Amino acid sequence: MRNVLWIKGHVLTDRDVELPSLVVADGRVTDASDPGGAEATTIEGWAIPGLVDAHCHVGLDAHGEVDRETSEAQILTDRAAGALLIRDAGSPADTRWIDEREDLPKLIRAGRHIARPRRYLRGFAEEIDPEELIATVRAQARAGDGWVKLVGDWIDRDLGDLAPCWPADVLTDAIAAAHEEGARVTAHCFGEDCLPDLLNAGIDCIEHGTGLTPEMTVLAAERGVAVVPTLINILTFPGIADQARERYPTYADHMLALHQTRYERIGAAHDAGVPLFVGTDAGGSLAHGLVAGEIDELTKAGVSPLDALDAACWAARRWLGRPGLAPGEDADLVVYPADPREDPAVLAHPTAVVLRGRVVTPS
Repeated sequence: MRNVLWIKGHVLTDRDVELPSLVVADGRVTDASDPGGAEATTIEGWAIPGLVDAHCHVGLDAHGEVDRETSEAQILTDRAAGALLIRDAGSPADTRWIDEREDLPKLIRAGRHIARPRRYLRGFAEEIDPEELIATVRAQARAGDGWVKLVGDWIDRDLGDLAPCWPADVLTDAIAAAHEEGARVTAHCFGEDCLPDLLNAGIDCIEHGTGLTPEMTVLAAERGVAVVPTLINILTFPGIADQARERYPTYADHMLALHQTRYERIGAAHDAGVPLFVGTDAGGSLAHGLVAGEIDELTKAGVSPLDALDAACWAARRWLGRPGLAPGEDADLVVYPADPREDPAVLAHPTAVVLRGRVVTPS
Protein backbone atom coordinates (compact mmCIF):
# COMPACT_ATOMS: atom_id res chain seq x y z
CA MET A 1 0.00 0.00 0.00
CA ARG A 2 1.15 3.53 -0.81
CA ASN A 3 0.12 6.87 0.70
CA VAL A 4 -1.27 5.22 3.82
CA LEU A 5 -3.14 6.91 6.67
CA TRP A 6 -3.93 5.06 9.88
CA ILE A 7 -6.82 6.62 11.77
CA LYS A 8 -6.69 5.34 15.35
CA GLY A 9 -8.90 5.72 18.38
CA HIS A 10 -12.56 5.97 17.47
CA VAL A 11 -13.92 5.80 13.92
CA LEU A 12 -17.65 6.45 13.81
CA THR A 13 -18.84 4.91 10.56
CA ASP A 14 -22.43 5.56 11.68
CA ARG A 15 -24.02 7.32 14.63
CA ASP A 16 -23.86 4.13 16.72
CA VAL A 17 -21.18 2.12 14.90
CA GLU A 18 -17.61 2.56 16.13
CA LEU A 19 -14.37 1.00 14.88
CA PRO A 20 -11.05 1.22 16.74
CA SER A 21 -9.15 2.13 13.59
CA LEU A 22 -9.35 2.75 9.87
CA VAL A 23 -6.72 2.36 7.19
CA VAL A 24 -6.74 4.63 4.14
CA ALA A 25 -4.60 3.70 1.14
CA ASP A 26 -4.23 5.73 -2.04
CA GLY A 27 -7.10 7.96 -1.05
CA ARG A 28 -9.68 5.26 -0.32
CA VAL A 29 -11.04 3.53 2.73
CA THR A 30 -9.84 -0.07 3.07
CA ASP A 31 -11.21 -2.96 5.10
CA ALA A 32 -7.90 -3.37 6.95
CA SER A 33 -7.63 -2.66 10.68
CA ASP A 34 -3.90 -1.85 10.57
CA PRO A 35 -1.36 -0.94 7.88
CA GLY A 36 0.23 -4.38 7.91
CA GLY A 37 3.80 -3.13 8.03
CA ALA A 38 3.35 -0.38 5.46
CA GLU A 39 4.72 3.02 6.41
CA ALA A 40 1.74 5.08 7.52
CA THR A 41 0.89 8.54 8.78
CA THR A 42 -1.03 8.13 12.03
CA ILE A 43 -3.87 10.39 13.14
CA GLU A 44 -5.51 9.81 16.50
CA GLY A 45 -8.87 11.01 17.75
CA TRP A 46 -12.57 10.71 16.96
CA ALA A 47 -13.20 10.40 13.22
CA ILE A 48 -16.50 10.83 11.37
CA PRO A 49 -17.39 11.15 7.68
CA GLY A 50 -16.95 14.65 6.33
CA LEU A 51 -19.75 16.97 7.39
CA VAL A 52 -22.56 17.95 5.02
CA ASP A 53 -23.73 21.51 4.42
CA ALA A 54 -27.07 20.87 2.75
CA HIS A 55 -27.87 24.51 1.99
CA CYS A 56 -24.89 26.47 0.73
CA HIS A 57 -24.21 28.84 -2.17
CA VAL A 58 -20.78 28.61 -3.77
CA GLY A 59 -20.21 31.29 -6.38
CA LEU A 60 -22.64 33.75 -4.84
CA ASP A 61 -22.40 36.72 -2.50
CA ALA A 62 -24.79 39.48 -1.45
CA HIS A 63 -24.56 41.11 -4.88
CA GLY A 64 -24.88 38.01 -7.06
CA GLU A 65 -22.37 35.93 -8.99
CA VAL A 66 -18.71 36.07 -7.90
CA ASP A 67 -15.52 35.19 -9.74
CA ARG A 68 -13.62 31.91 -9.53
CA GLU A 69 -11.08 33.20 -7.03
CA THR A 70 -13.84 34.21 -4.62
CA SER A 71 -15.68 30.92 -5.15
CA GLU A 72 -12.49 29.03 -4.36
CA ALA A 73 -12.02 30.98 -1.14
CA GLN A 74 -15.62 30.20 -0.16
CA ILE A 75 -15.34 26.46 -0.61
CA LEU A 76 -11.91 26.31 1.04
CA THR A 77 -13.46 27.97 4.08
CA ASP A 78 -16.14 25.29 4.11
CA ARG A 79 -13.45 22.62 3.80
CA ALA A 80 -11.53 23.98 6.79
CA ALA A 81 -14.76 23.72 8.83
CA GLY A 82 -15.05 20.03 7.93
CA ALA A 83 -17.85 20.40 5.35
CA LEU A 84 -16.68 18.01 2.64
CA LEU A 85 -20.04 17.46 0.92
CA ILE A 86 -22.07 20.51 -0.08
CA ARG A 87 -25.51 20.78 -1.61
CA ASP A 88 -25.38 24.08 -3.45
CA ALA A 89 -28.95 25.32 -3.10
CA GLY A 90 -28.88 27.71 -6.05
CA SER A 91 -26.12 29.74 -7.67
CA PRO A 92 -25.79 31.76 -10.88
CA ALA A 93 -22.12 30.77 -11.20
CA ASP A 94 -20.77 27.91 -13.30
CA THR A 95 -18.85 25.92 -10.68
CA ARG A 96 -18.21 22.76 -12.70
CA TRP A 97 -14.49 23.45 -12.48
CA ILE A 98 -14.67 22.44 -8.80
CA ASP A 99 -15.34 18.85 -9.86
CA GLU A 100 -11.88 18.73 -11.42
CA ARG A 101 -10.13 19.71 -8.20
CA GLU A 102 -9.14 16.79 -5.96
CA ASP A 103 -8.44 19.22 -3.11
CA LEU A 104 -11.95 20.71 -2.98
CA PRO A 105 -15.14 19.36 -1.37
CA LYS A 106 -17.75 17.58 -3.44
CA LEU A 107 -20.59 19.72 -4.71
CA ILE A 108 -24.18 18.74 -5.48
CA ARG A 109 -25.81 21.53 -7.47
CA ALA A 110 -29.43 22.63 -7.69
CA GLY A 111 -28.90 24.79 -10.76
CA ARG A 112 -30.02 28.39 -10.47
CA HIS A 113 -32.84 29.66 -8.24
CA ILE A 114 -36.16 29.95 -10.09
CA ALA A 115 -38.20 32.99 -9.03
CA ARG A 116 -40.95 35.34 -10.14
CA PRO A 117 -39.84 38.73 -11.53
CA ARG A 118 -39.06 41.19 -8.72
CA ARG A 119 -39.88 38.51 -6.14
CA TYR A 120 -36.36 37.61 -5.00
CA LEU A 121 -32.90 39.05 -4.50
CA ARG A 122 -31.61 40.83 -7.59
CA GLY A 123 -29.01 38.91 -9.60
CA PHE A 124 -29.60 35.57 -7.87
CA ALA A 125 -32.35 33.84 -9.81
CA GLU A 126 -33.69 33.08 -13.24
CA GLU A 127 -36.81 35.23 -13.07
CA ILE A 128 -39.81 33.92 -15.01
CA ASP A 129 -43.58 34.05 -15.18
CA PRO A 130 -45.69 31.03 -14.14
CA GLU A 131 -46.32 29.84 -17.70
CA GLU A 132 -42.56 29.37 -18.10
CA LEU A 133 -42.09 27.36 -14.90
CA ILE A 134 -42.33 23.83 -16.29
CA ALA A 135 -39.82 24.41 -19.08
CA THR A 136 -37.46 26.25 -16.74
CA VAL A 137 -37.64 23.49 -14.14
CA ARG A 138 -36.72 20.94 -16.79
CA ALA A 139 -33.76 23.07 -17.91
CA GLN A 140 -32.48 23.57 -14.36
CA ALA A 141 -32.94 19.87 -13.58
CA ARG A 142 -30.64 19.09 -16.47
CA ALA A 143 -28.16 21.78 -15.39
CA GLY A 144 -27.99 20.60 -11.78
CA ASP A 145 -26.98 17.42 -10.00
CA GLY A 146 -30.38 16.00 -9.19
CA TRP A 147 -31.96 19.04 -7.53
CA VAL A 148 -34.04 22.06 -8.56
CA LYS A 149 -34.48 25.14 -6.35
CA LEU A 150 -37.70 27.17 -6.39
CA VAL A 151 -38.40 30.41 -4.56
CA GLY A 152 -41.67 29.45 -2.89
CA ASP A 153 -42.48 32.76 -1.26
CA TRP A 154 -41.13 36.30 -1.00
CA ILE A 155 -42.45 39.73 -0.17
CA ASP A 156 -45.28 40.86 -2.44
CA ARG A 157 -44.84 44.63 -2.49
CA ASP A 158 -48.48 45.25 -3.37
CA LEU A 159 -49.64 43.09 -0.48
CA GLY A 160 -46.91 44.30 1.86
CA ASP A 161 -46.15 40.83 3.21
CA LEU A 162 -44.82 37.41 2.32
CA ALA A 163 -46.93 35.65 -0.28
CA PRO A 164 -46.71 32.46 -2.38
CA CYS A 165 -45.02 32.86 -5.75
CA TRP A 166 -46.66 30.16 -7.88
CA PRO A 167 -50.18 28.90 -8.68
CA ALA A 168 -50.87 25.47 -7.21
CA ASP A 169 -51.66 23.76 -10.53
CA VAL A 170 -48.44 25.03 -12.12
CA LEU A 171 -46.43 23.88 -9.11
CA THR A 172 -47.85 20.38 -9.35
CA ASP A 173 -46.99 20.07 -13.04
CA ALA A 174 -43.53 21.60 -12.57
CA ILE A 175 -42.58 19.29 -9.71
CA ALA A 176 -43.82 16.31 -11.72
CA ALA A 177 -41.63 17.49 -14.62
CA ALA A 178 -38.58 17.66 -12.35
CA HIS A 179 -39.27 14.14 -11.14
CA GLU A 180 -39.52 12.97 -14.75
CA GLU A 181 -36.05 14.48 -15.27
CA GLY A 182 -34.73 12.50 -12.28
CA ALA A 183 -34.42 15.55 -10.01
CA ARG A 184 -35.80 16.38 -6.59
CA VAL A 185 -37.28 19.79 -5.89
CA THR A 186 -36.71 22.07 -2.94
CA ALA A 187 -38.13 25.50 -2.21
CA HIS A 188 -37.26 28.60 -0.24
CA CYS A 189 -40.13 29.09 2.24
CA PHE A 190 -40.19 31.69 5.00
CA GLY A 191 -43.91 32.02 5.65
CA GLU A 192 -46.94 29.83 6.26
CA ASP A 193 -49.08 30.43 3.18
CA CYS A 194 -46.85 28.84 0.55
CA LEU A 195 -46.52 25.49 2.33
CA PRO A 196 -49.89 23.84 1.59
CA ASP A 197 -49.51 24.20 -2.17
CA LEU A 198 -45.90 23.03 -2.14
CA LEU A 199 -46.53 20.00 0.06
CA ASN A 200 -49.63 19.00 -1.89
CA ALA A 201 -47.73 19.43 -5.17
CA GLY A 202 -45.17 16.80 -4.16
CA ILE A 203 -42.21 18.92 -3.07
CA ASP A 204 -39.24 16.91 -1.76
CA CYS A 205 -37.70 19.44 0.60
CA ILE A 206 -38.39 22.77 2.27
CA GLU A 207 -35.66 25.32 2.97
CA HIS A 208 -35.95 27.37 6.19
CA GLY A 209 -39.41 26.14 7.21
CA THR A 210 -40.04 28.97 9.66
CA GLY A 211 -43.70 28.97 8.63
CA LEU A 212 -44.41 25.37 9.58
CA THR A 213 -47.78 25.18 11.31
CA PRO A 214 -48.86 22.09 13.27
CA GLU A 215 -50.99 20.96 10.31
CA MET A 216 -48.17 21.43 7.79
CA THR A 217 -45.70 19.72 10.13
CA VAL A 218 -47.88 16.63 10.26
CA LEU A 219 -48.26 16.66 6.47
CA ALA A 220 -44.49 17.00 5.93
CA ALA A 221 -43.84 14.12 8.33
CA GLU A 222 -46.43 11.88 6.67
CA ARG A 223 -44.94 12.51 3.23
CA GLY A 224 -41.28 12.33 4.27
CA VAL A 225 -40.57 15.88 3.14
CA ALA A 226 -37.22 17.04 4.50
CA VAL A 227 -36.61 20.44 6.04
CA VAL A 228 -33.28 22.29 6.08
CA PRO A 229 -33.90 24.99 8.72
CA THR A 230 -30.81 27.24 8.19
CA LEU A 231 -31.30 28.63 11.69
CA ILE A 232 -28.17 30.75 11.43
CA ASN A 233 -29.84 32.59 8.58
CA ILE A 234 -33.02 33.05 10.61
CA LEU A 235 -30.94 35.04 13.10
CA THR A 236 -30.90 37.80 10.45
CA PHE A 237 -34.69 38.24 10.48
CA PRO A 238 -34.77 41.09 13.07
CA GLY A 239 -32.36 43.09 10.91
CA ILE A 240 -34.48 42.45 7.82
CA ALA A 241 -37.54 43.58 9.73
CA ASP A 242 -35.84 46.79 10.86
CA GLN A 243 -34.88 47.68 7.29
CA ALA A 244 -38.39 47.00 5.97
CA ARG A 245 -40.49 48.49 8.76
CA GLU A 246 -41.03 51.97 7.34
CA ARG A 247 -42.41 50.76 3.99
CA TYR A 248 -43.75 47.32 4.91
CA PRO A 249 -44.76 47.19 8.58
CA THR A 250 -46.90 44.06 8.20
CA TYR A 251 -44.01 42.20 6.61
CA ALA A 252 -41.65 43.43 9.34
CA ASP A 253 -43.96 42.17 12.07
CA HIS A 254 -44.32 38.83 10.26
CA MET A 255 -40.55 38.35 10.00
CA LEU A 256 -40.16 39.11 13.71
CA ALA A 257 -42.87 36.59 14.58
CA LEU A 258 -41.17 33.93 12.44
CA HIS A 259 -37.90 34.66 14.22
CA GLN A 260 -39.47 34.42 17.66
CA THR A 261 -41.09 31.04 16.98
CA ARG A 262 -38.19 29.46 15.05
CA TYR A 263 -36.98 27.07 17.73
CA GLU A 264 -40.50 26.04 18.70
CA ARG A 265 -41.52 25.23 15.12
CA ILE A 266 -38.33 23.41 14.13
CA GLY A 267 -38.31 21.50 17.41
CA ALA A 268 -41.91 20.45 16.80
CA ALA A 269 -40.98 19.29 13.30
CA HIS A 270 -38.19 17.14 14.73
CA ASP A 271 -40.51 15.68 17.36
CA ALA A 272 -43.08 14.88 14.66
CA GLY A 273 -40.53 12.91 12.64
CA VAL A 274 -39.82 15.43 9.89
CA PRO A 275 -36.31 14.70 8.51
CA LEU A 276 -34.11 17.68 9.39
CA PHE A 277 -30.75 18.35 7.76
CA VAL A 278 -28.06 20.92 8.47
CA GLY A 279 -27.56 23.82 6.07
CA THR A 280 -25.94 27.17 6.71
CA ASP A 281 -27.22 29.30 3.80
CA ALA A 282 -23.61 30.43 3.31
CA GLY A 283 -23.15 32.77 0.39
CA GLY A 284 -25.48 35.66 -0.12
CA SER A 285 -25.09 37.71 3.04
CA LEU A 286 -23.68 34.94 5.26
CA ALA A 287 -20.09 33.80 5.61
CA HIS A 288 -18.96 30.29 4.72
CA GLY A 289 -17.63 27.77 7.22
CA LEU A 290 -20.59 27.93 9.62
CA VAL A 291 -21.58 24.24 9.73
CA ALA A 292 -20.60 23.74 13.39
CA GLY A 293 -22.63 26.79 14.35
CA GLU A 294 -25.70 25.49 12.54
CA ILE A 295 -25.44 22.15 14.35
CA ASP A 296 -25.35 24.10 17.61
CA GLU A 297 -28.43 26.08 16.55
CA LEU A 298 -30.34 22.84 16.01
CA THR A 299 -29.66 21.82 19.60
CA LYS A 300 -31.24 25.12 20.73
CA ALA A 301 -34.43 23.93 19.02
CA GLY A 302 -34.46 20.89 21.30
CA VAL A 303 -32.71 18.47 18.94
CA SER A 304 -30.29 16.22 20.81
CA PRO A 305 -26.57 16.70 20.09
CA LEU A 306 -26.46 13.25 18.48
CA ASP A 307 -29.46 13.90 16.23
CA ALA A 308 -28.09 17.32 15.28
CA LEU A 309 -24.75 15.79 14.29
CA ASP A 310 -26.53 13.02 12.40
CA ALA A 311 -28.37 15.73 10.43
CA ALA A 312 -24.97 16.97 9.20
CA CYS A 313 -23.23 13.64 8.80
CA TRP A 314 -24.41 10.05 8.38
CA ALA A 315 -28.12 10.68 7.79
CA ALA A 316 -27.41 13.67 5.54
CA ARG A 317 -25.13 11.59 3.33
CA ARG A 318 -27.75 8.86 2.99
CA TRP A 319 -30.39 11.47 2.12
CA LEU A 320 -28.17 12.90 -0.62
CA GLY A 321 -27.17 9.45 -1.87
CA ARG A 322 -23.48 9.86 -1.05
CA PRO A 323 -21.32 7.32 0.80
CA GLY A 324 -19.66 7.60 4.16
CA LEU A 325 -16.65 5.67 5.43
CA ALA A 326 -17.19 2.38 3.58
CA PRO A 327 -14.42 0.22 2.05
CA GLY A 328 -13.57 1.33 -1.46
CA GLU A 329 -15.01 4.82 -1.04
CA ASP A 330 -13.08 8.10 -1.00
CA ALA A 331 -11.67 8.78 2.45
CA ASP A 332 -13.43 12.03 3.29
CA LEU A 333 -13.38 12.43 7.05
CA VAL A 334 -12.89 14.82 9.93
CA VAL A 335 -11.04 14.04 13.17
CA TYR A 336 -11.83 15.66 16.51
CA PRO A 337 -10.10 15.59 19.92
CA ALA A 338 -13.25 14.32 21.70
CA ASP A 339 -16.51 12.54 20.90
CA PRO A 340 -18.56 15.02 18.81
CA ARG A 341 -21.76 13.11 19.62
CA GLU A 342 -21.45 14.14 23.25
CA ASP A 343 -19.57 17.44 23.03
CA PRO A 344 -20.77 19.48 20.00
CA ALA A 345 -18.32 22.26 20.92
CA VAL A 346 -15.46 20.19 19.48
CA LEU A 347 -17.02 20.46 16.00
CA ALA A 348 -15.62 23.97 15.70
CA HIS A 349 -12.07 22.69 16.29
CA PRO A 350 -11.20 19.71 14.08
CA THR A 351 -7.83 18.08 14.64
CA ALA A 352 -7.56 17.11 10.98
CA VAL A 353 -9.60 17.25 7.80
CA VAL A 354 -8.94 14.46 5.30
CA LEU A 355 -10.26 14.78 1.75
CA ARG A 356 -9.85 11.89 -0.70
CA GLY A 357 -7.25 10.48 1.66
CA ARG A 358 -5.18 13.63 1.80
CA VAL A 359 -4.76 15.63 4.99
CA VAL A 360 -5.80 19.11 3.94
CA THR A 361 -6.00 20.89 7.30
CA PRO A 362 -4.27 22.04 9.28
CA SER A 363 -2.24 23.23 6.28
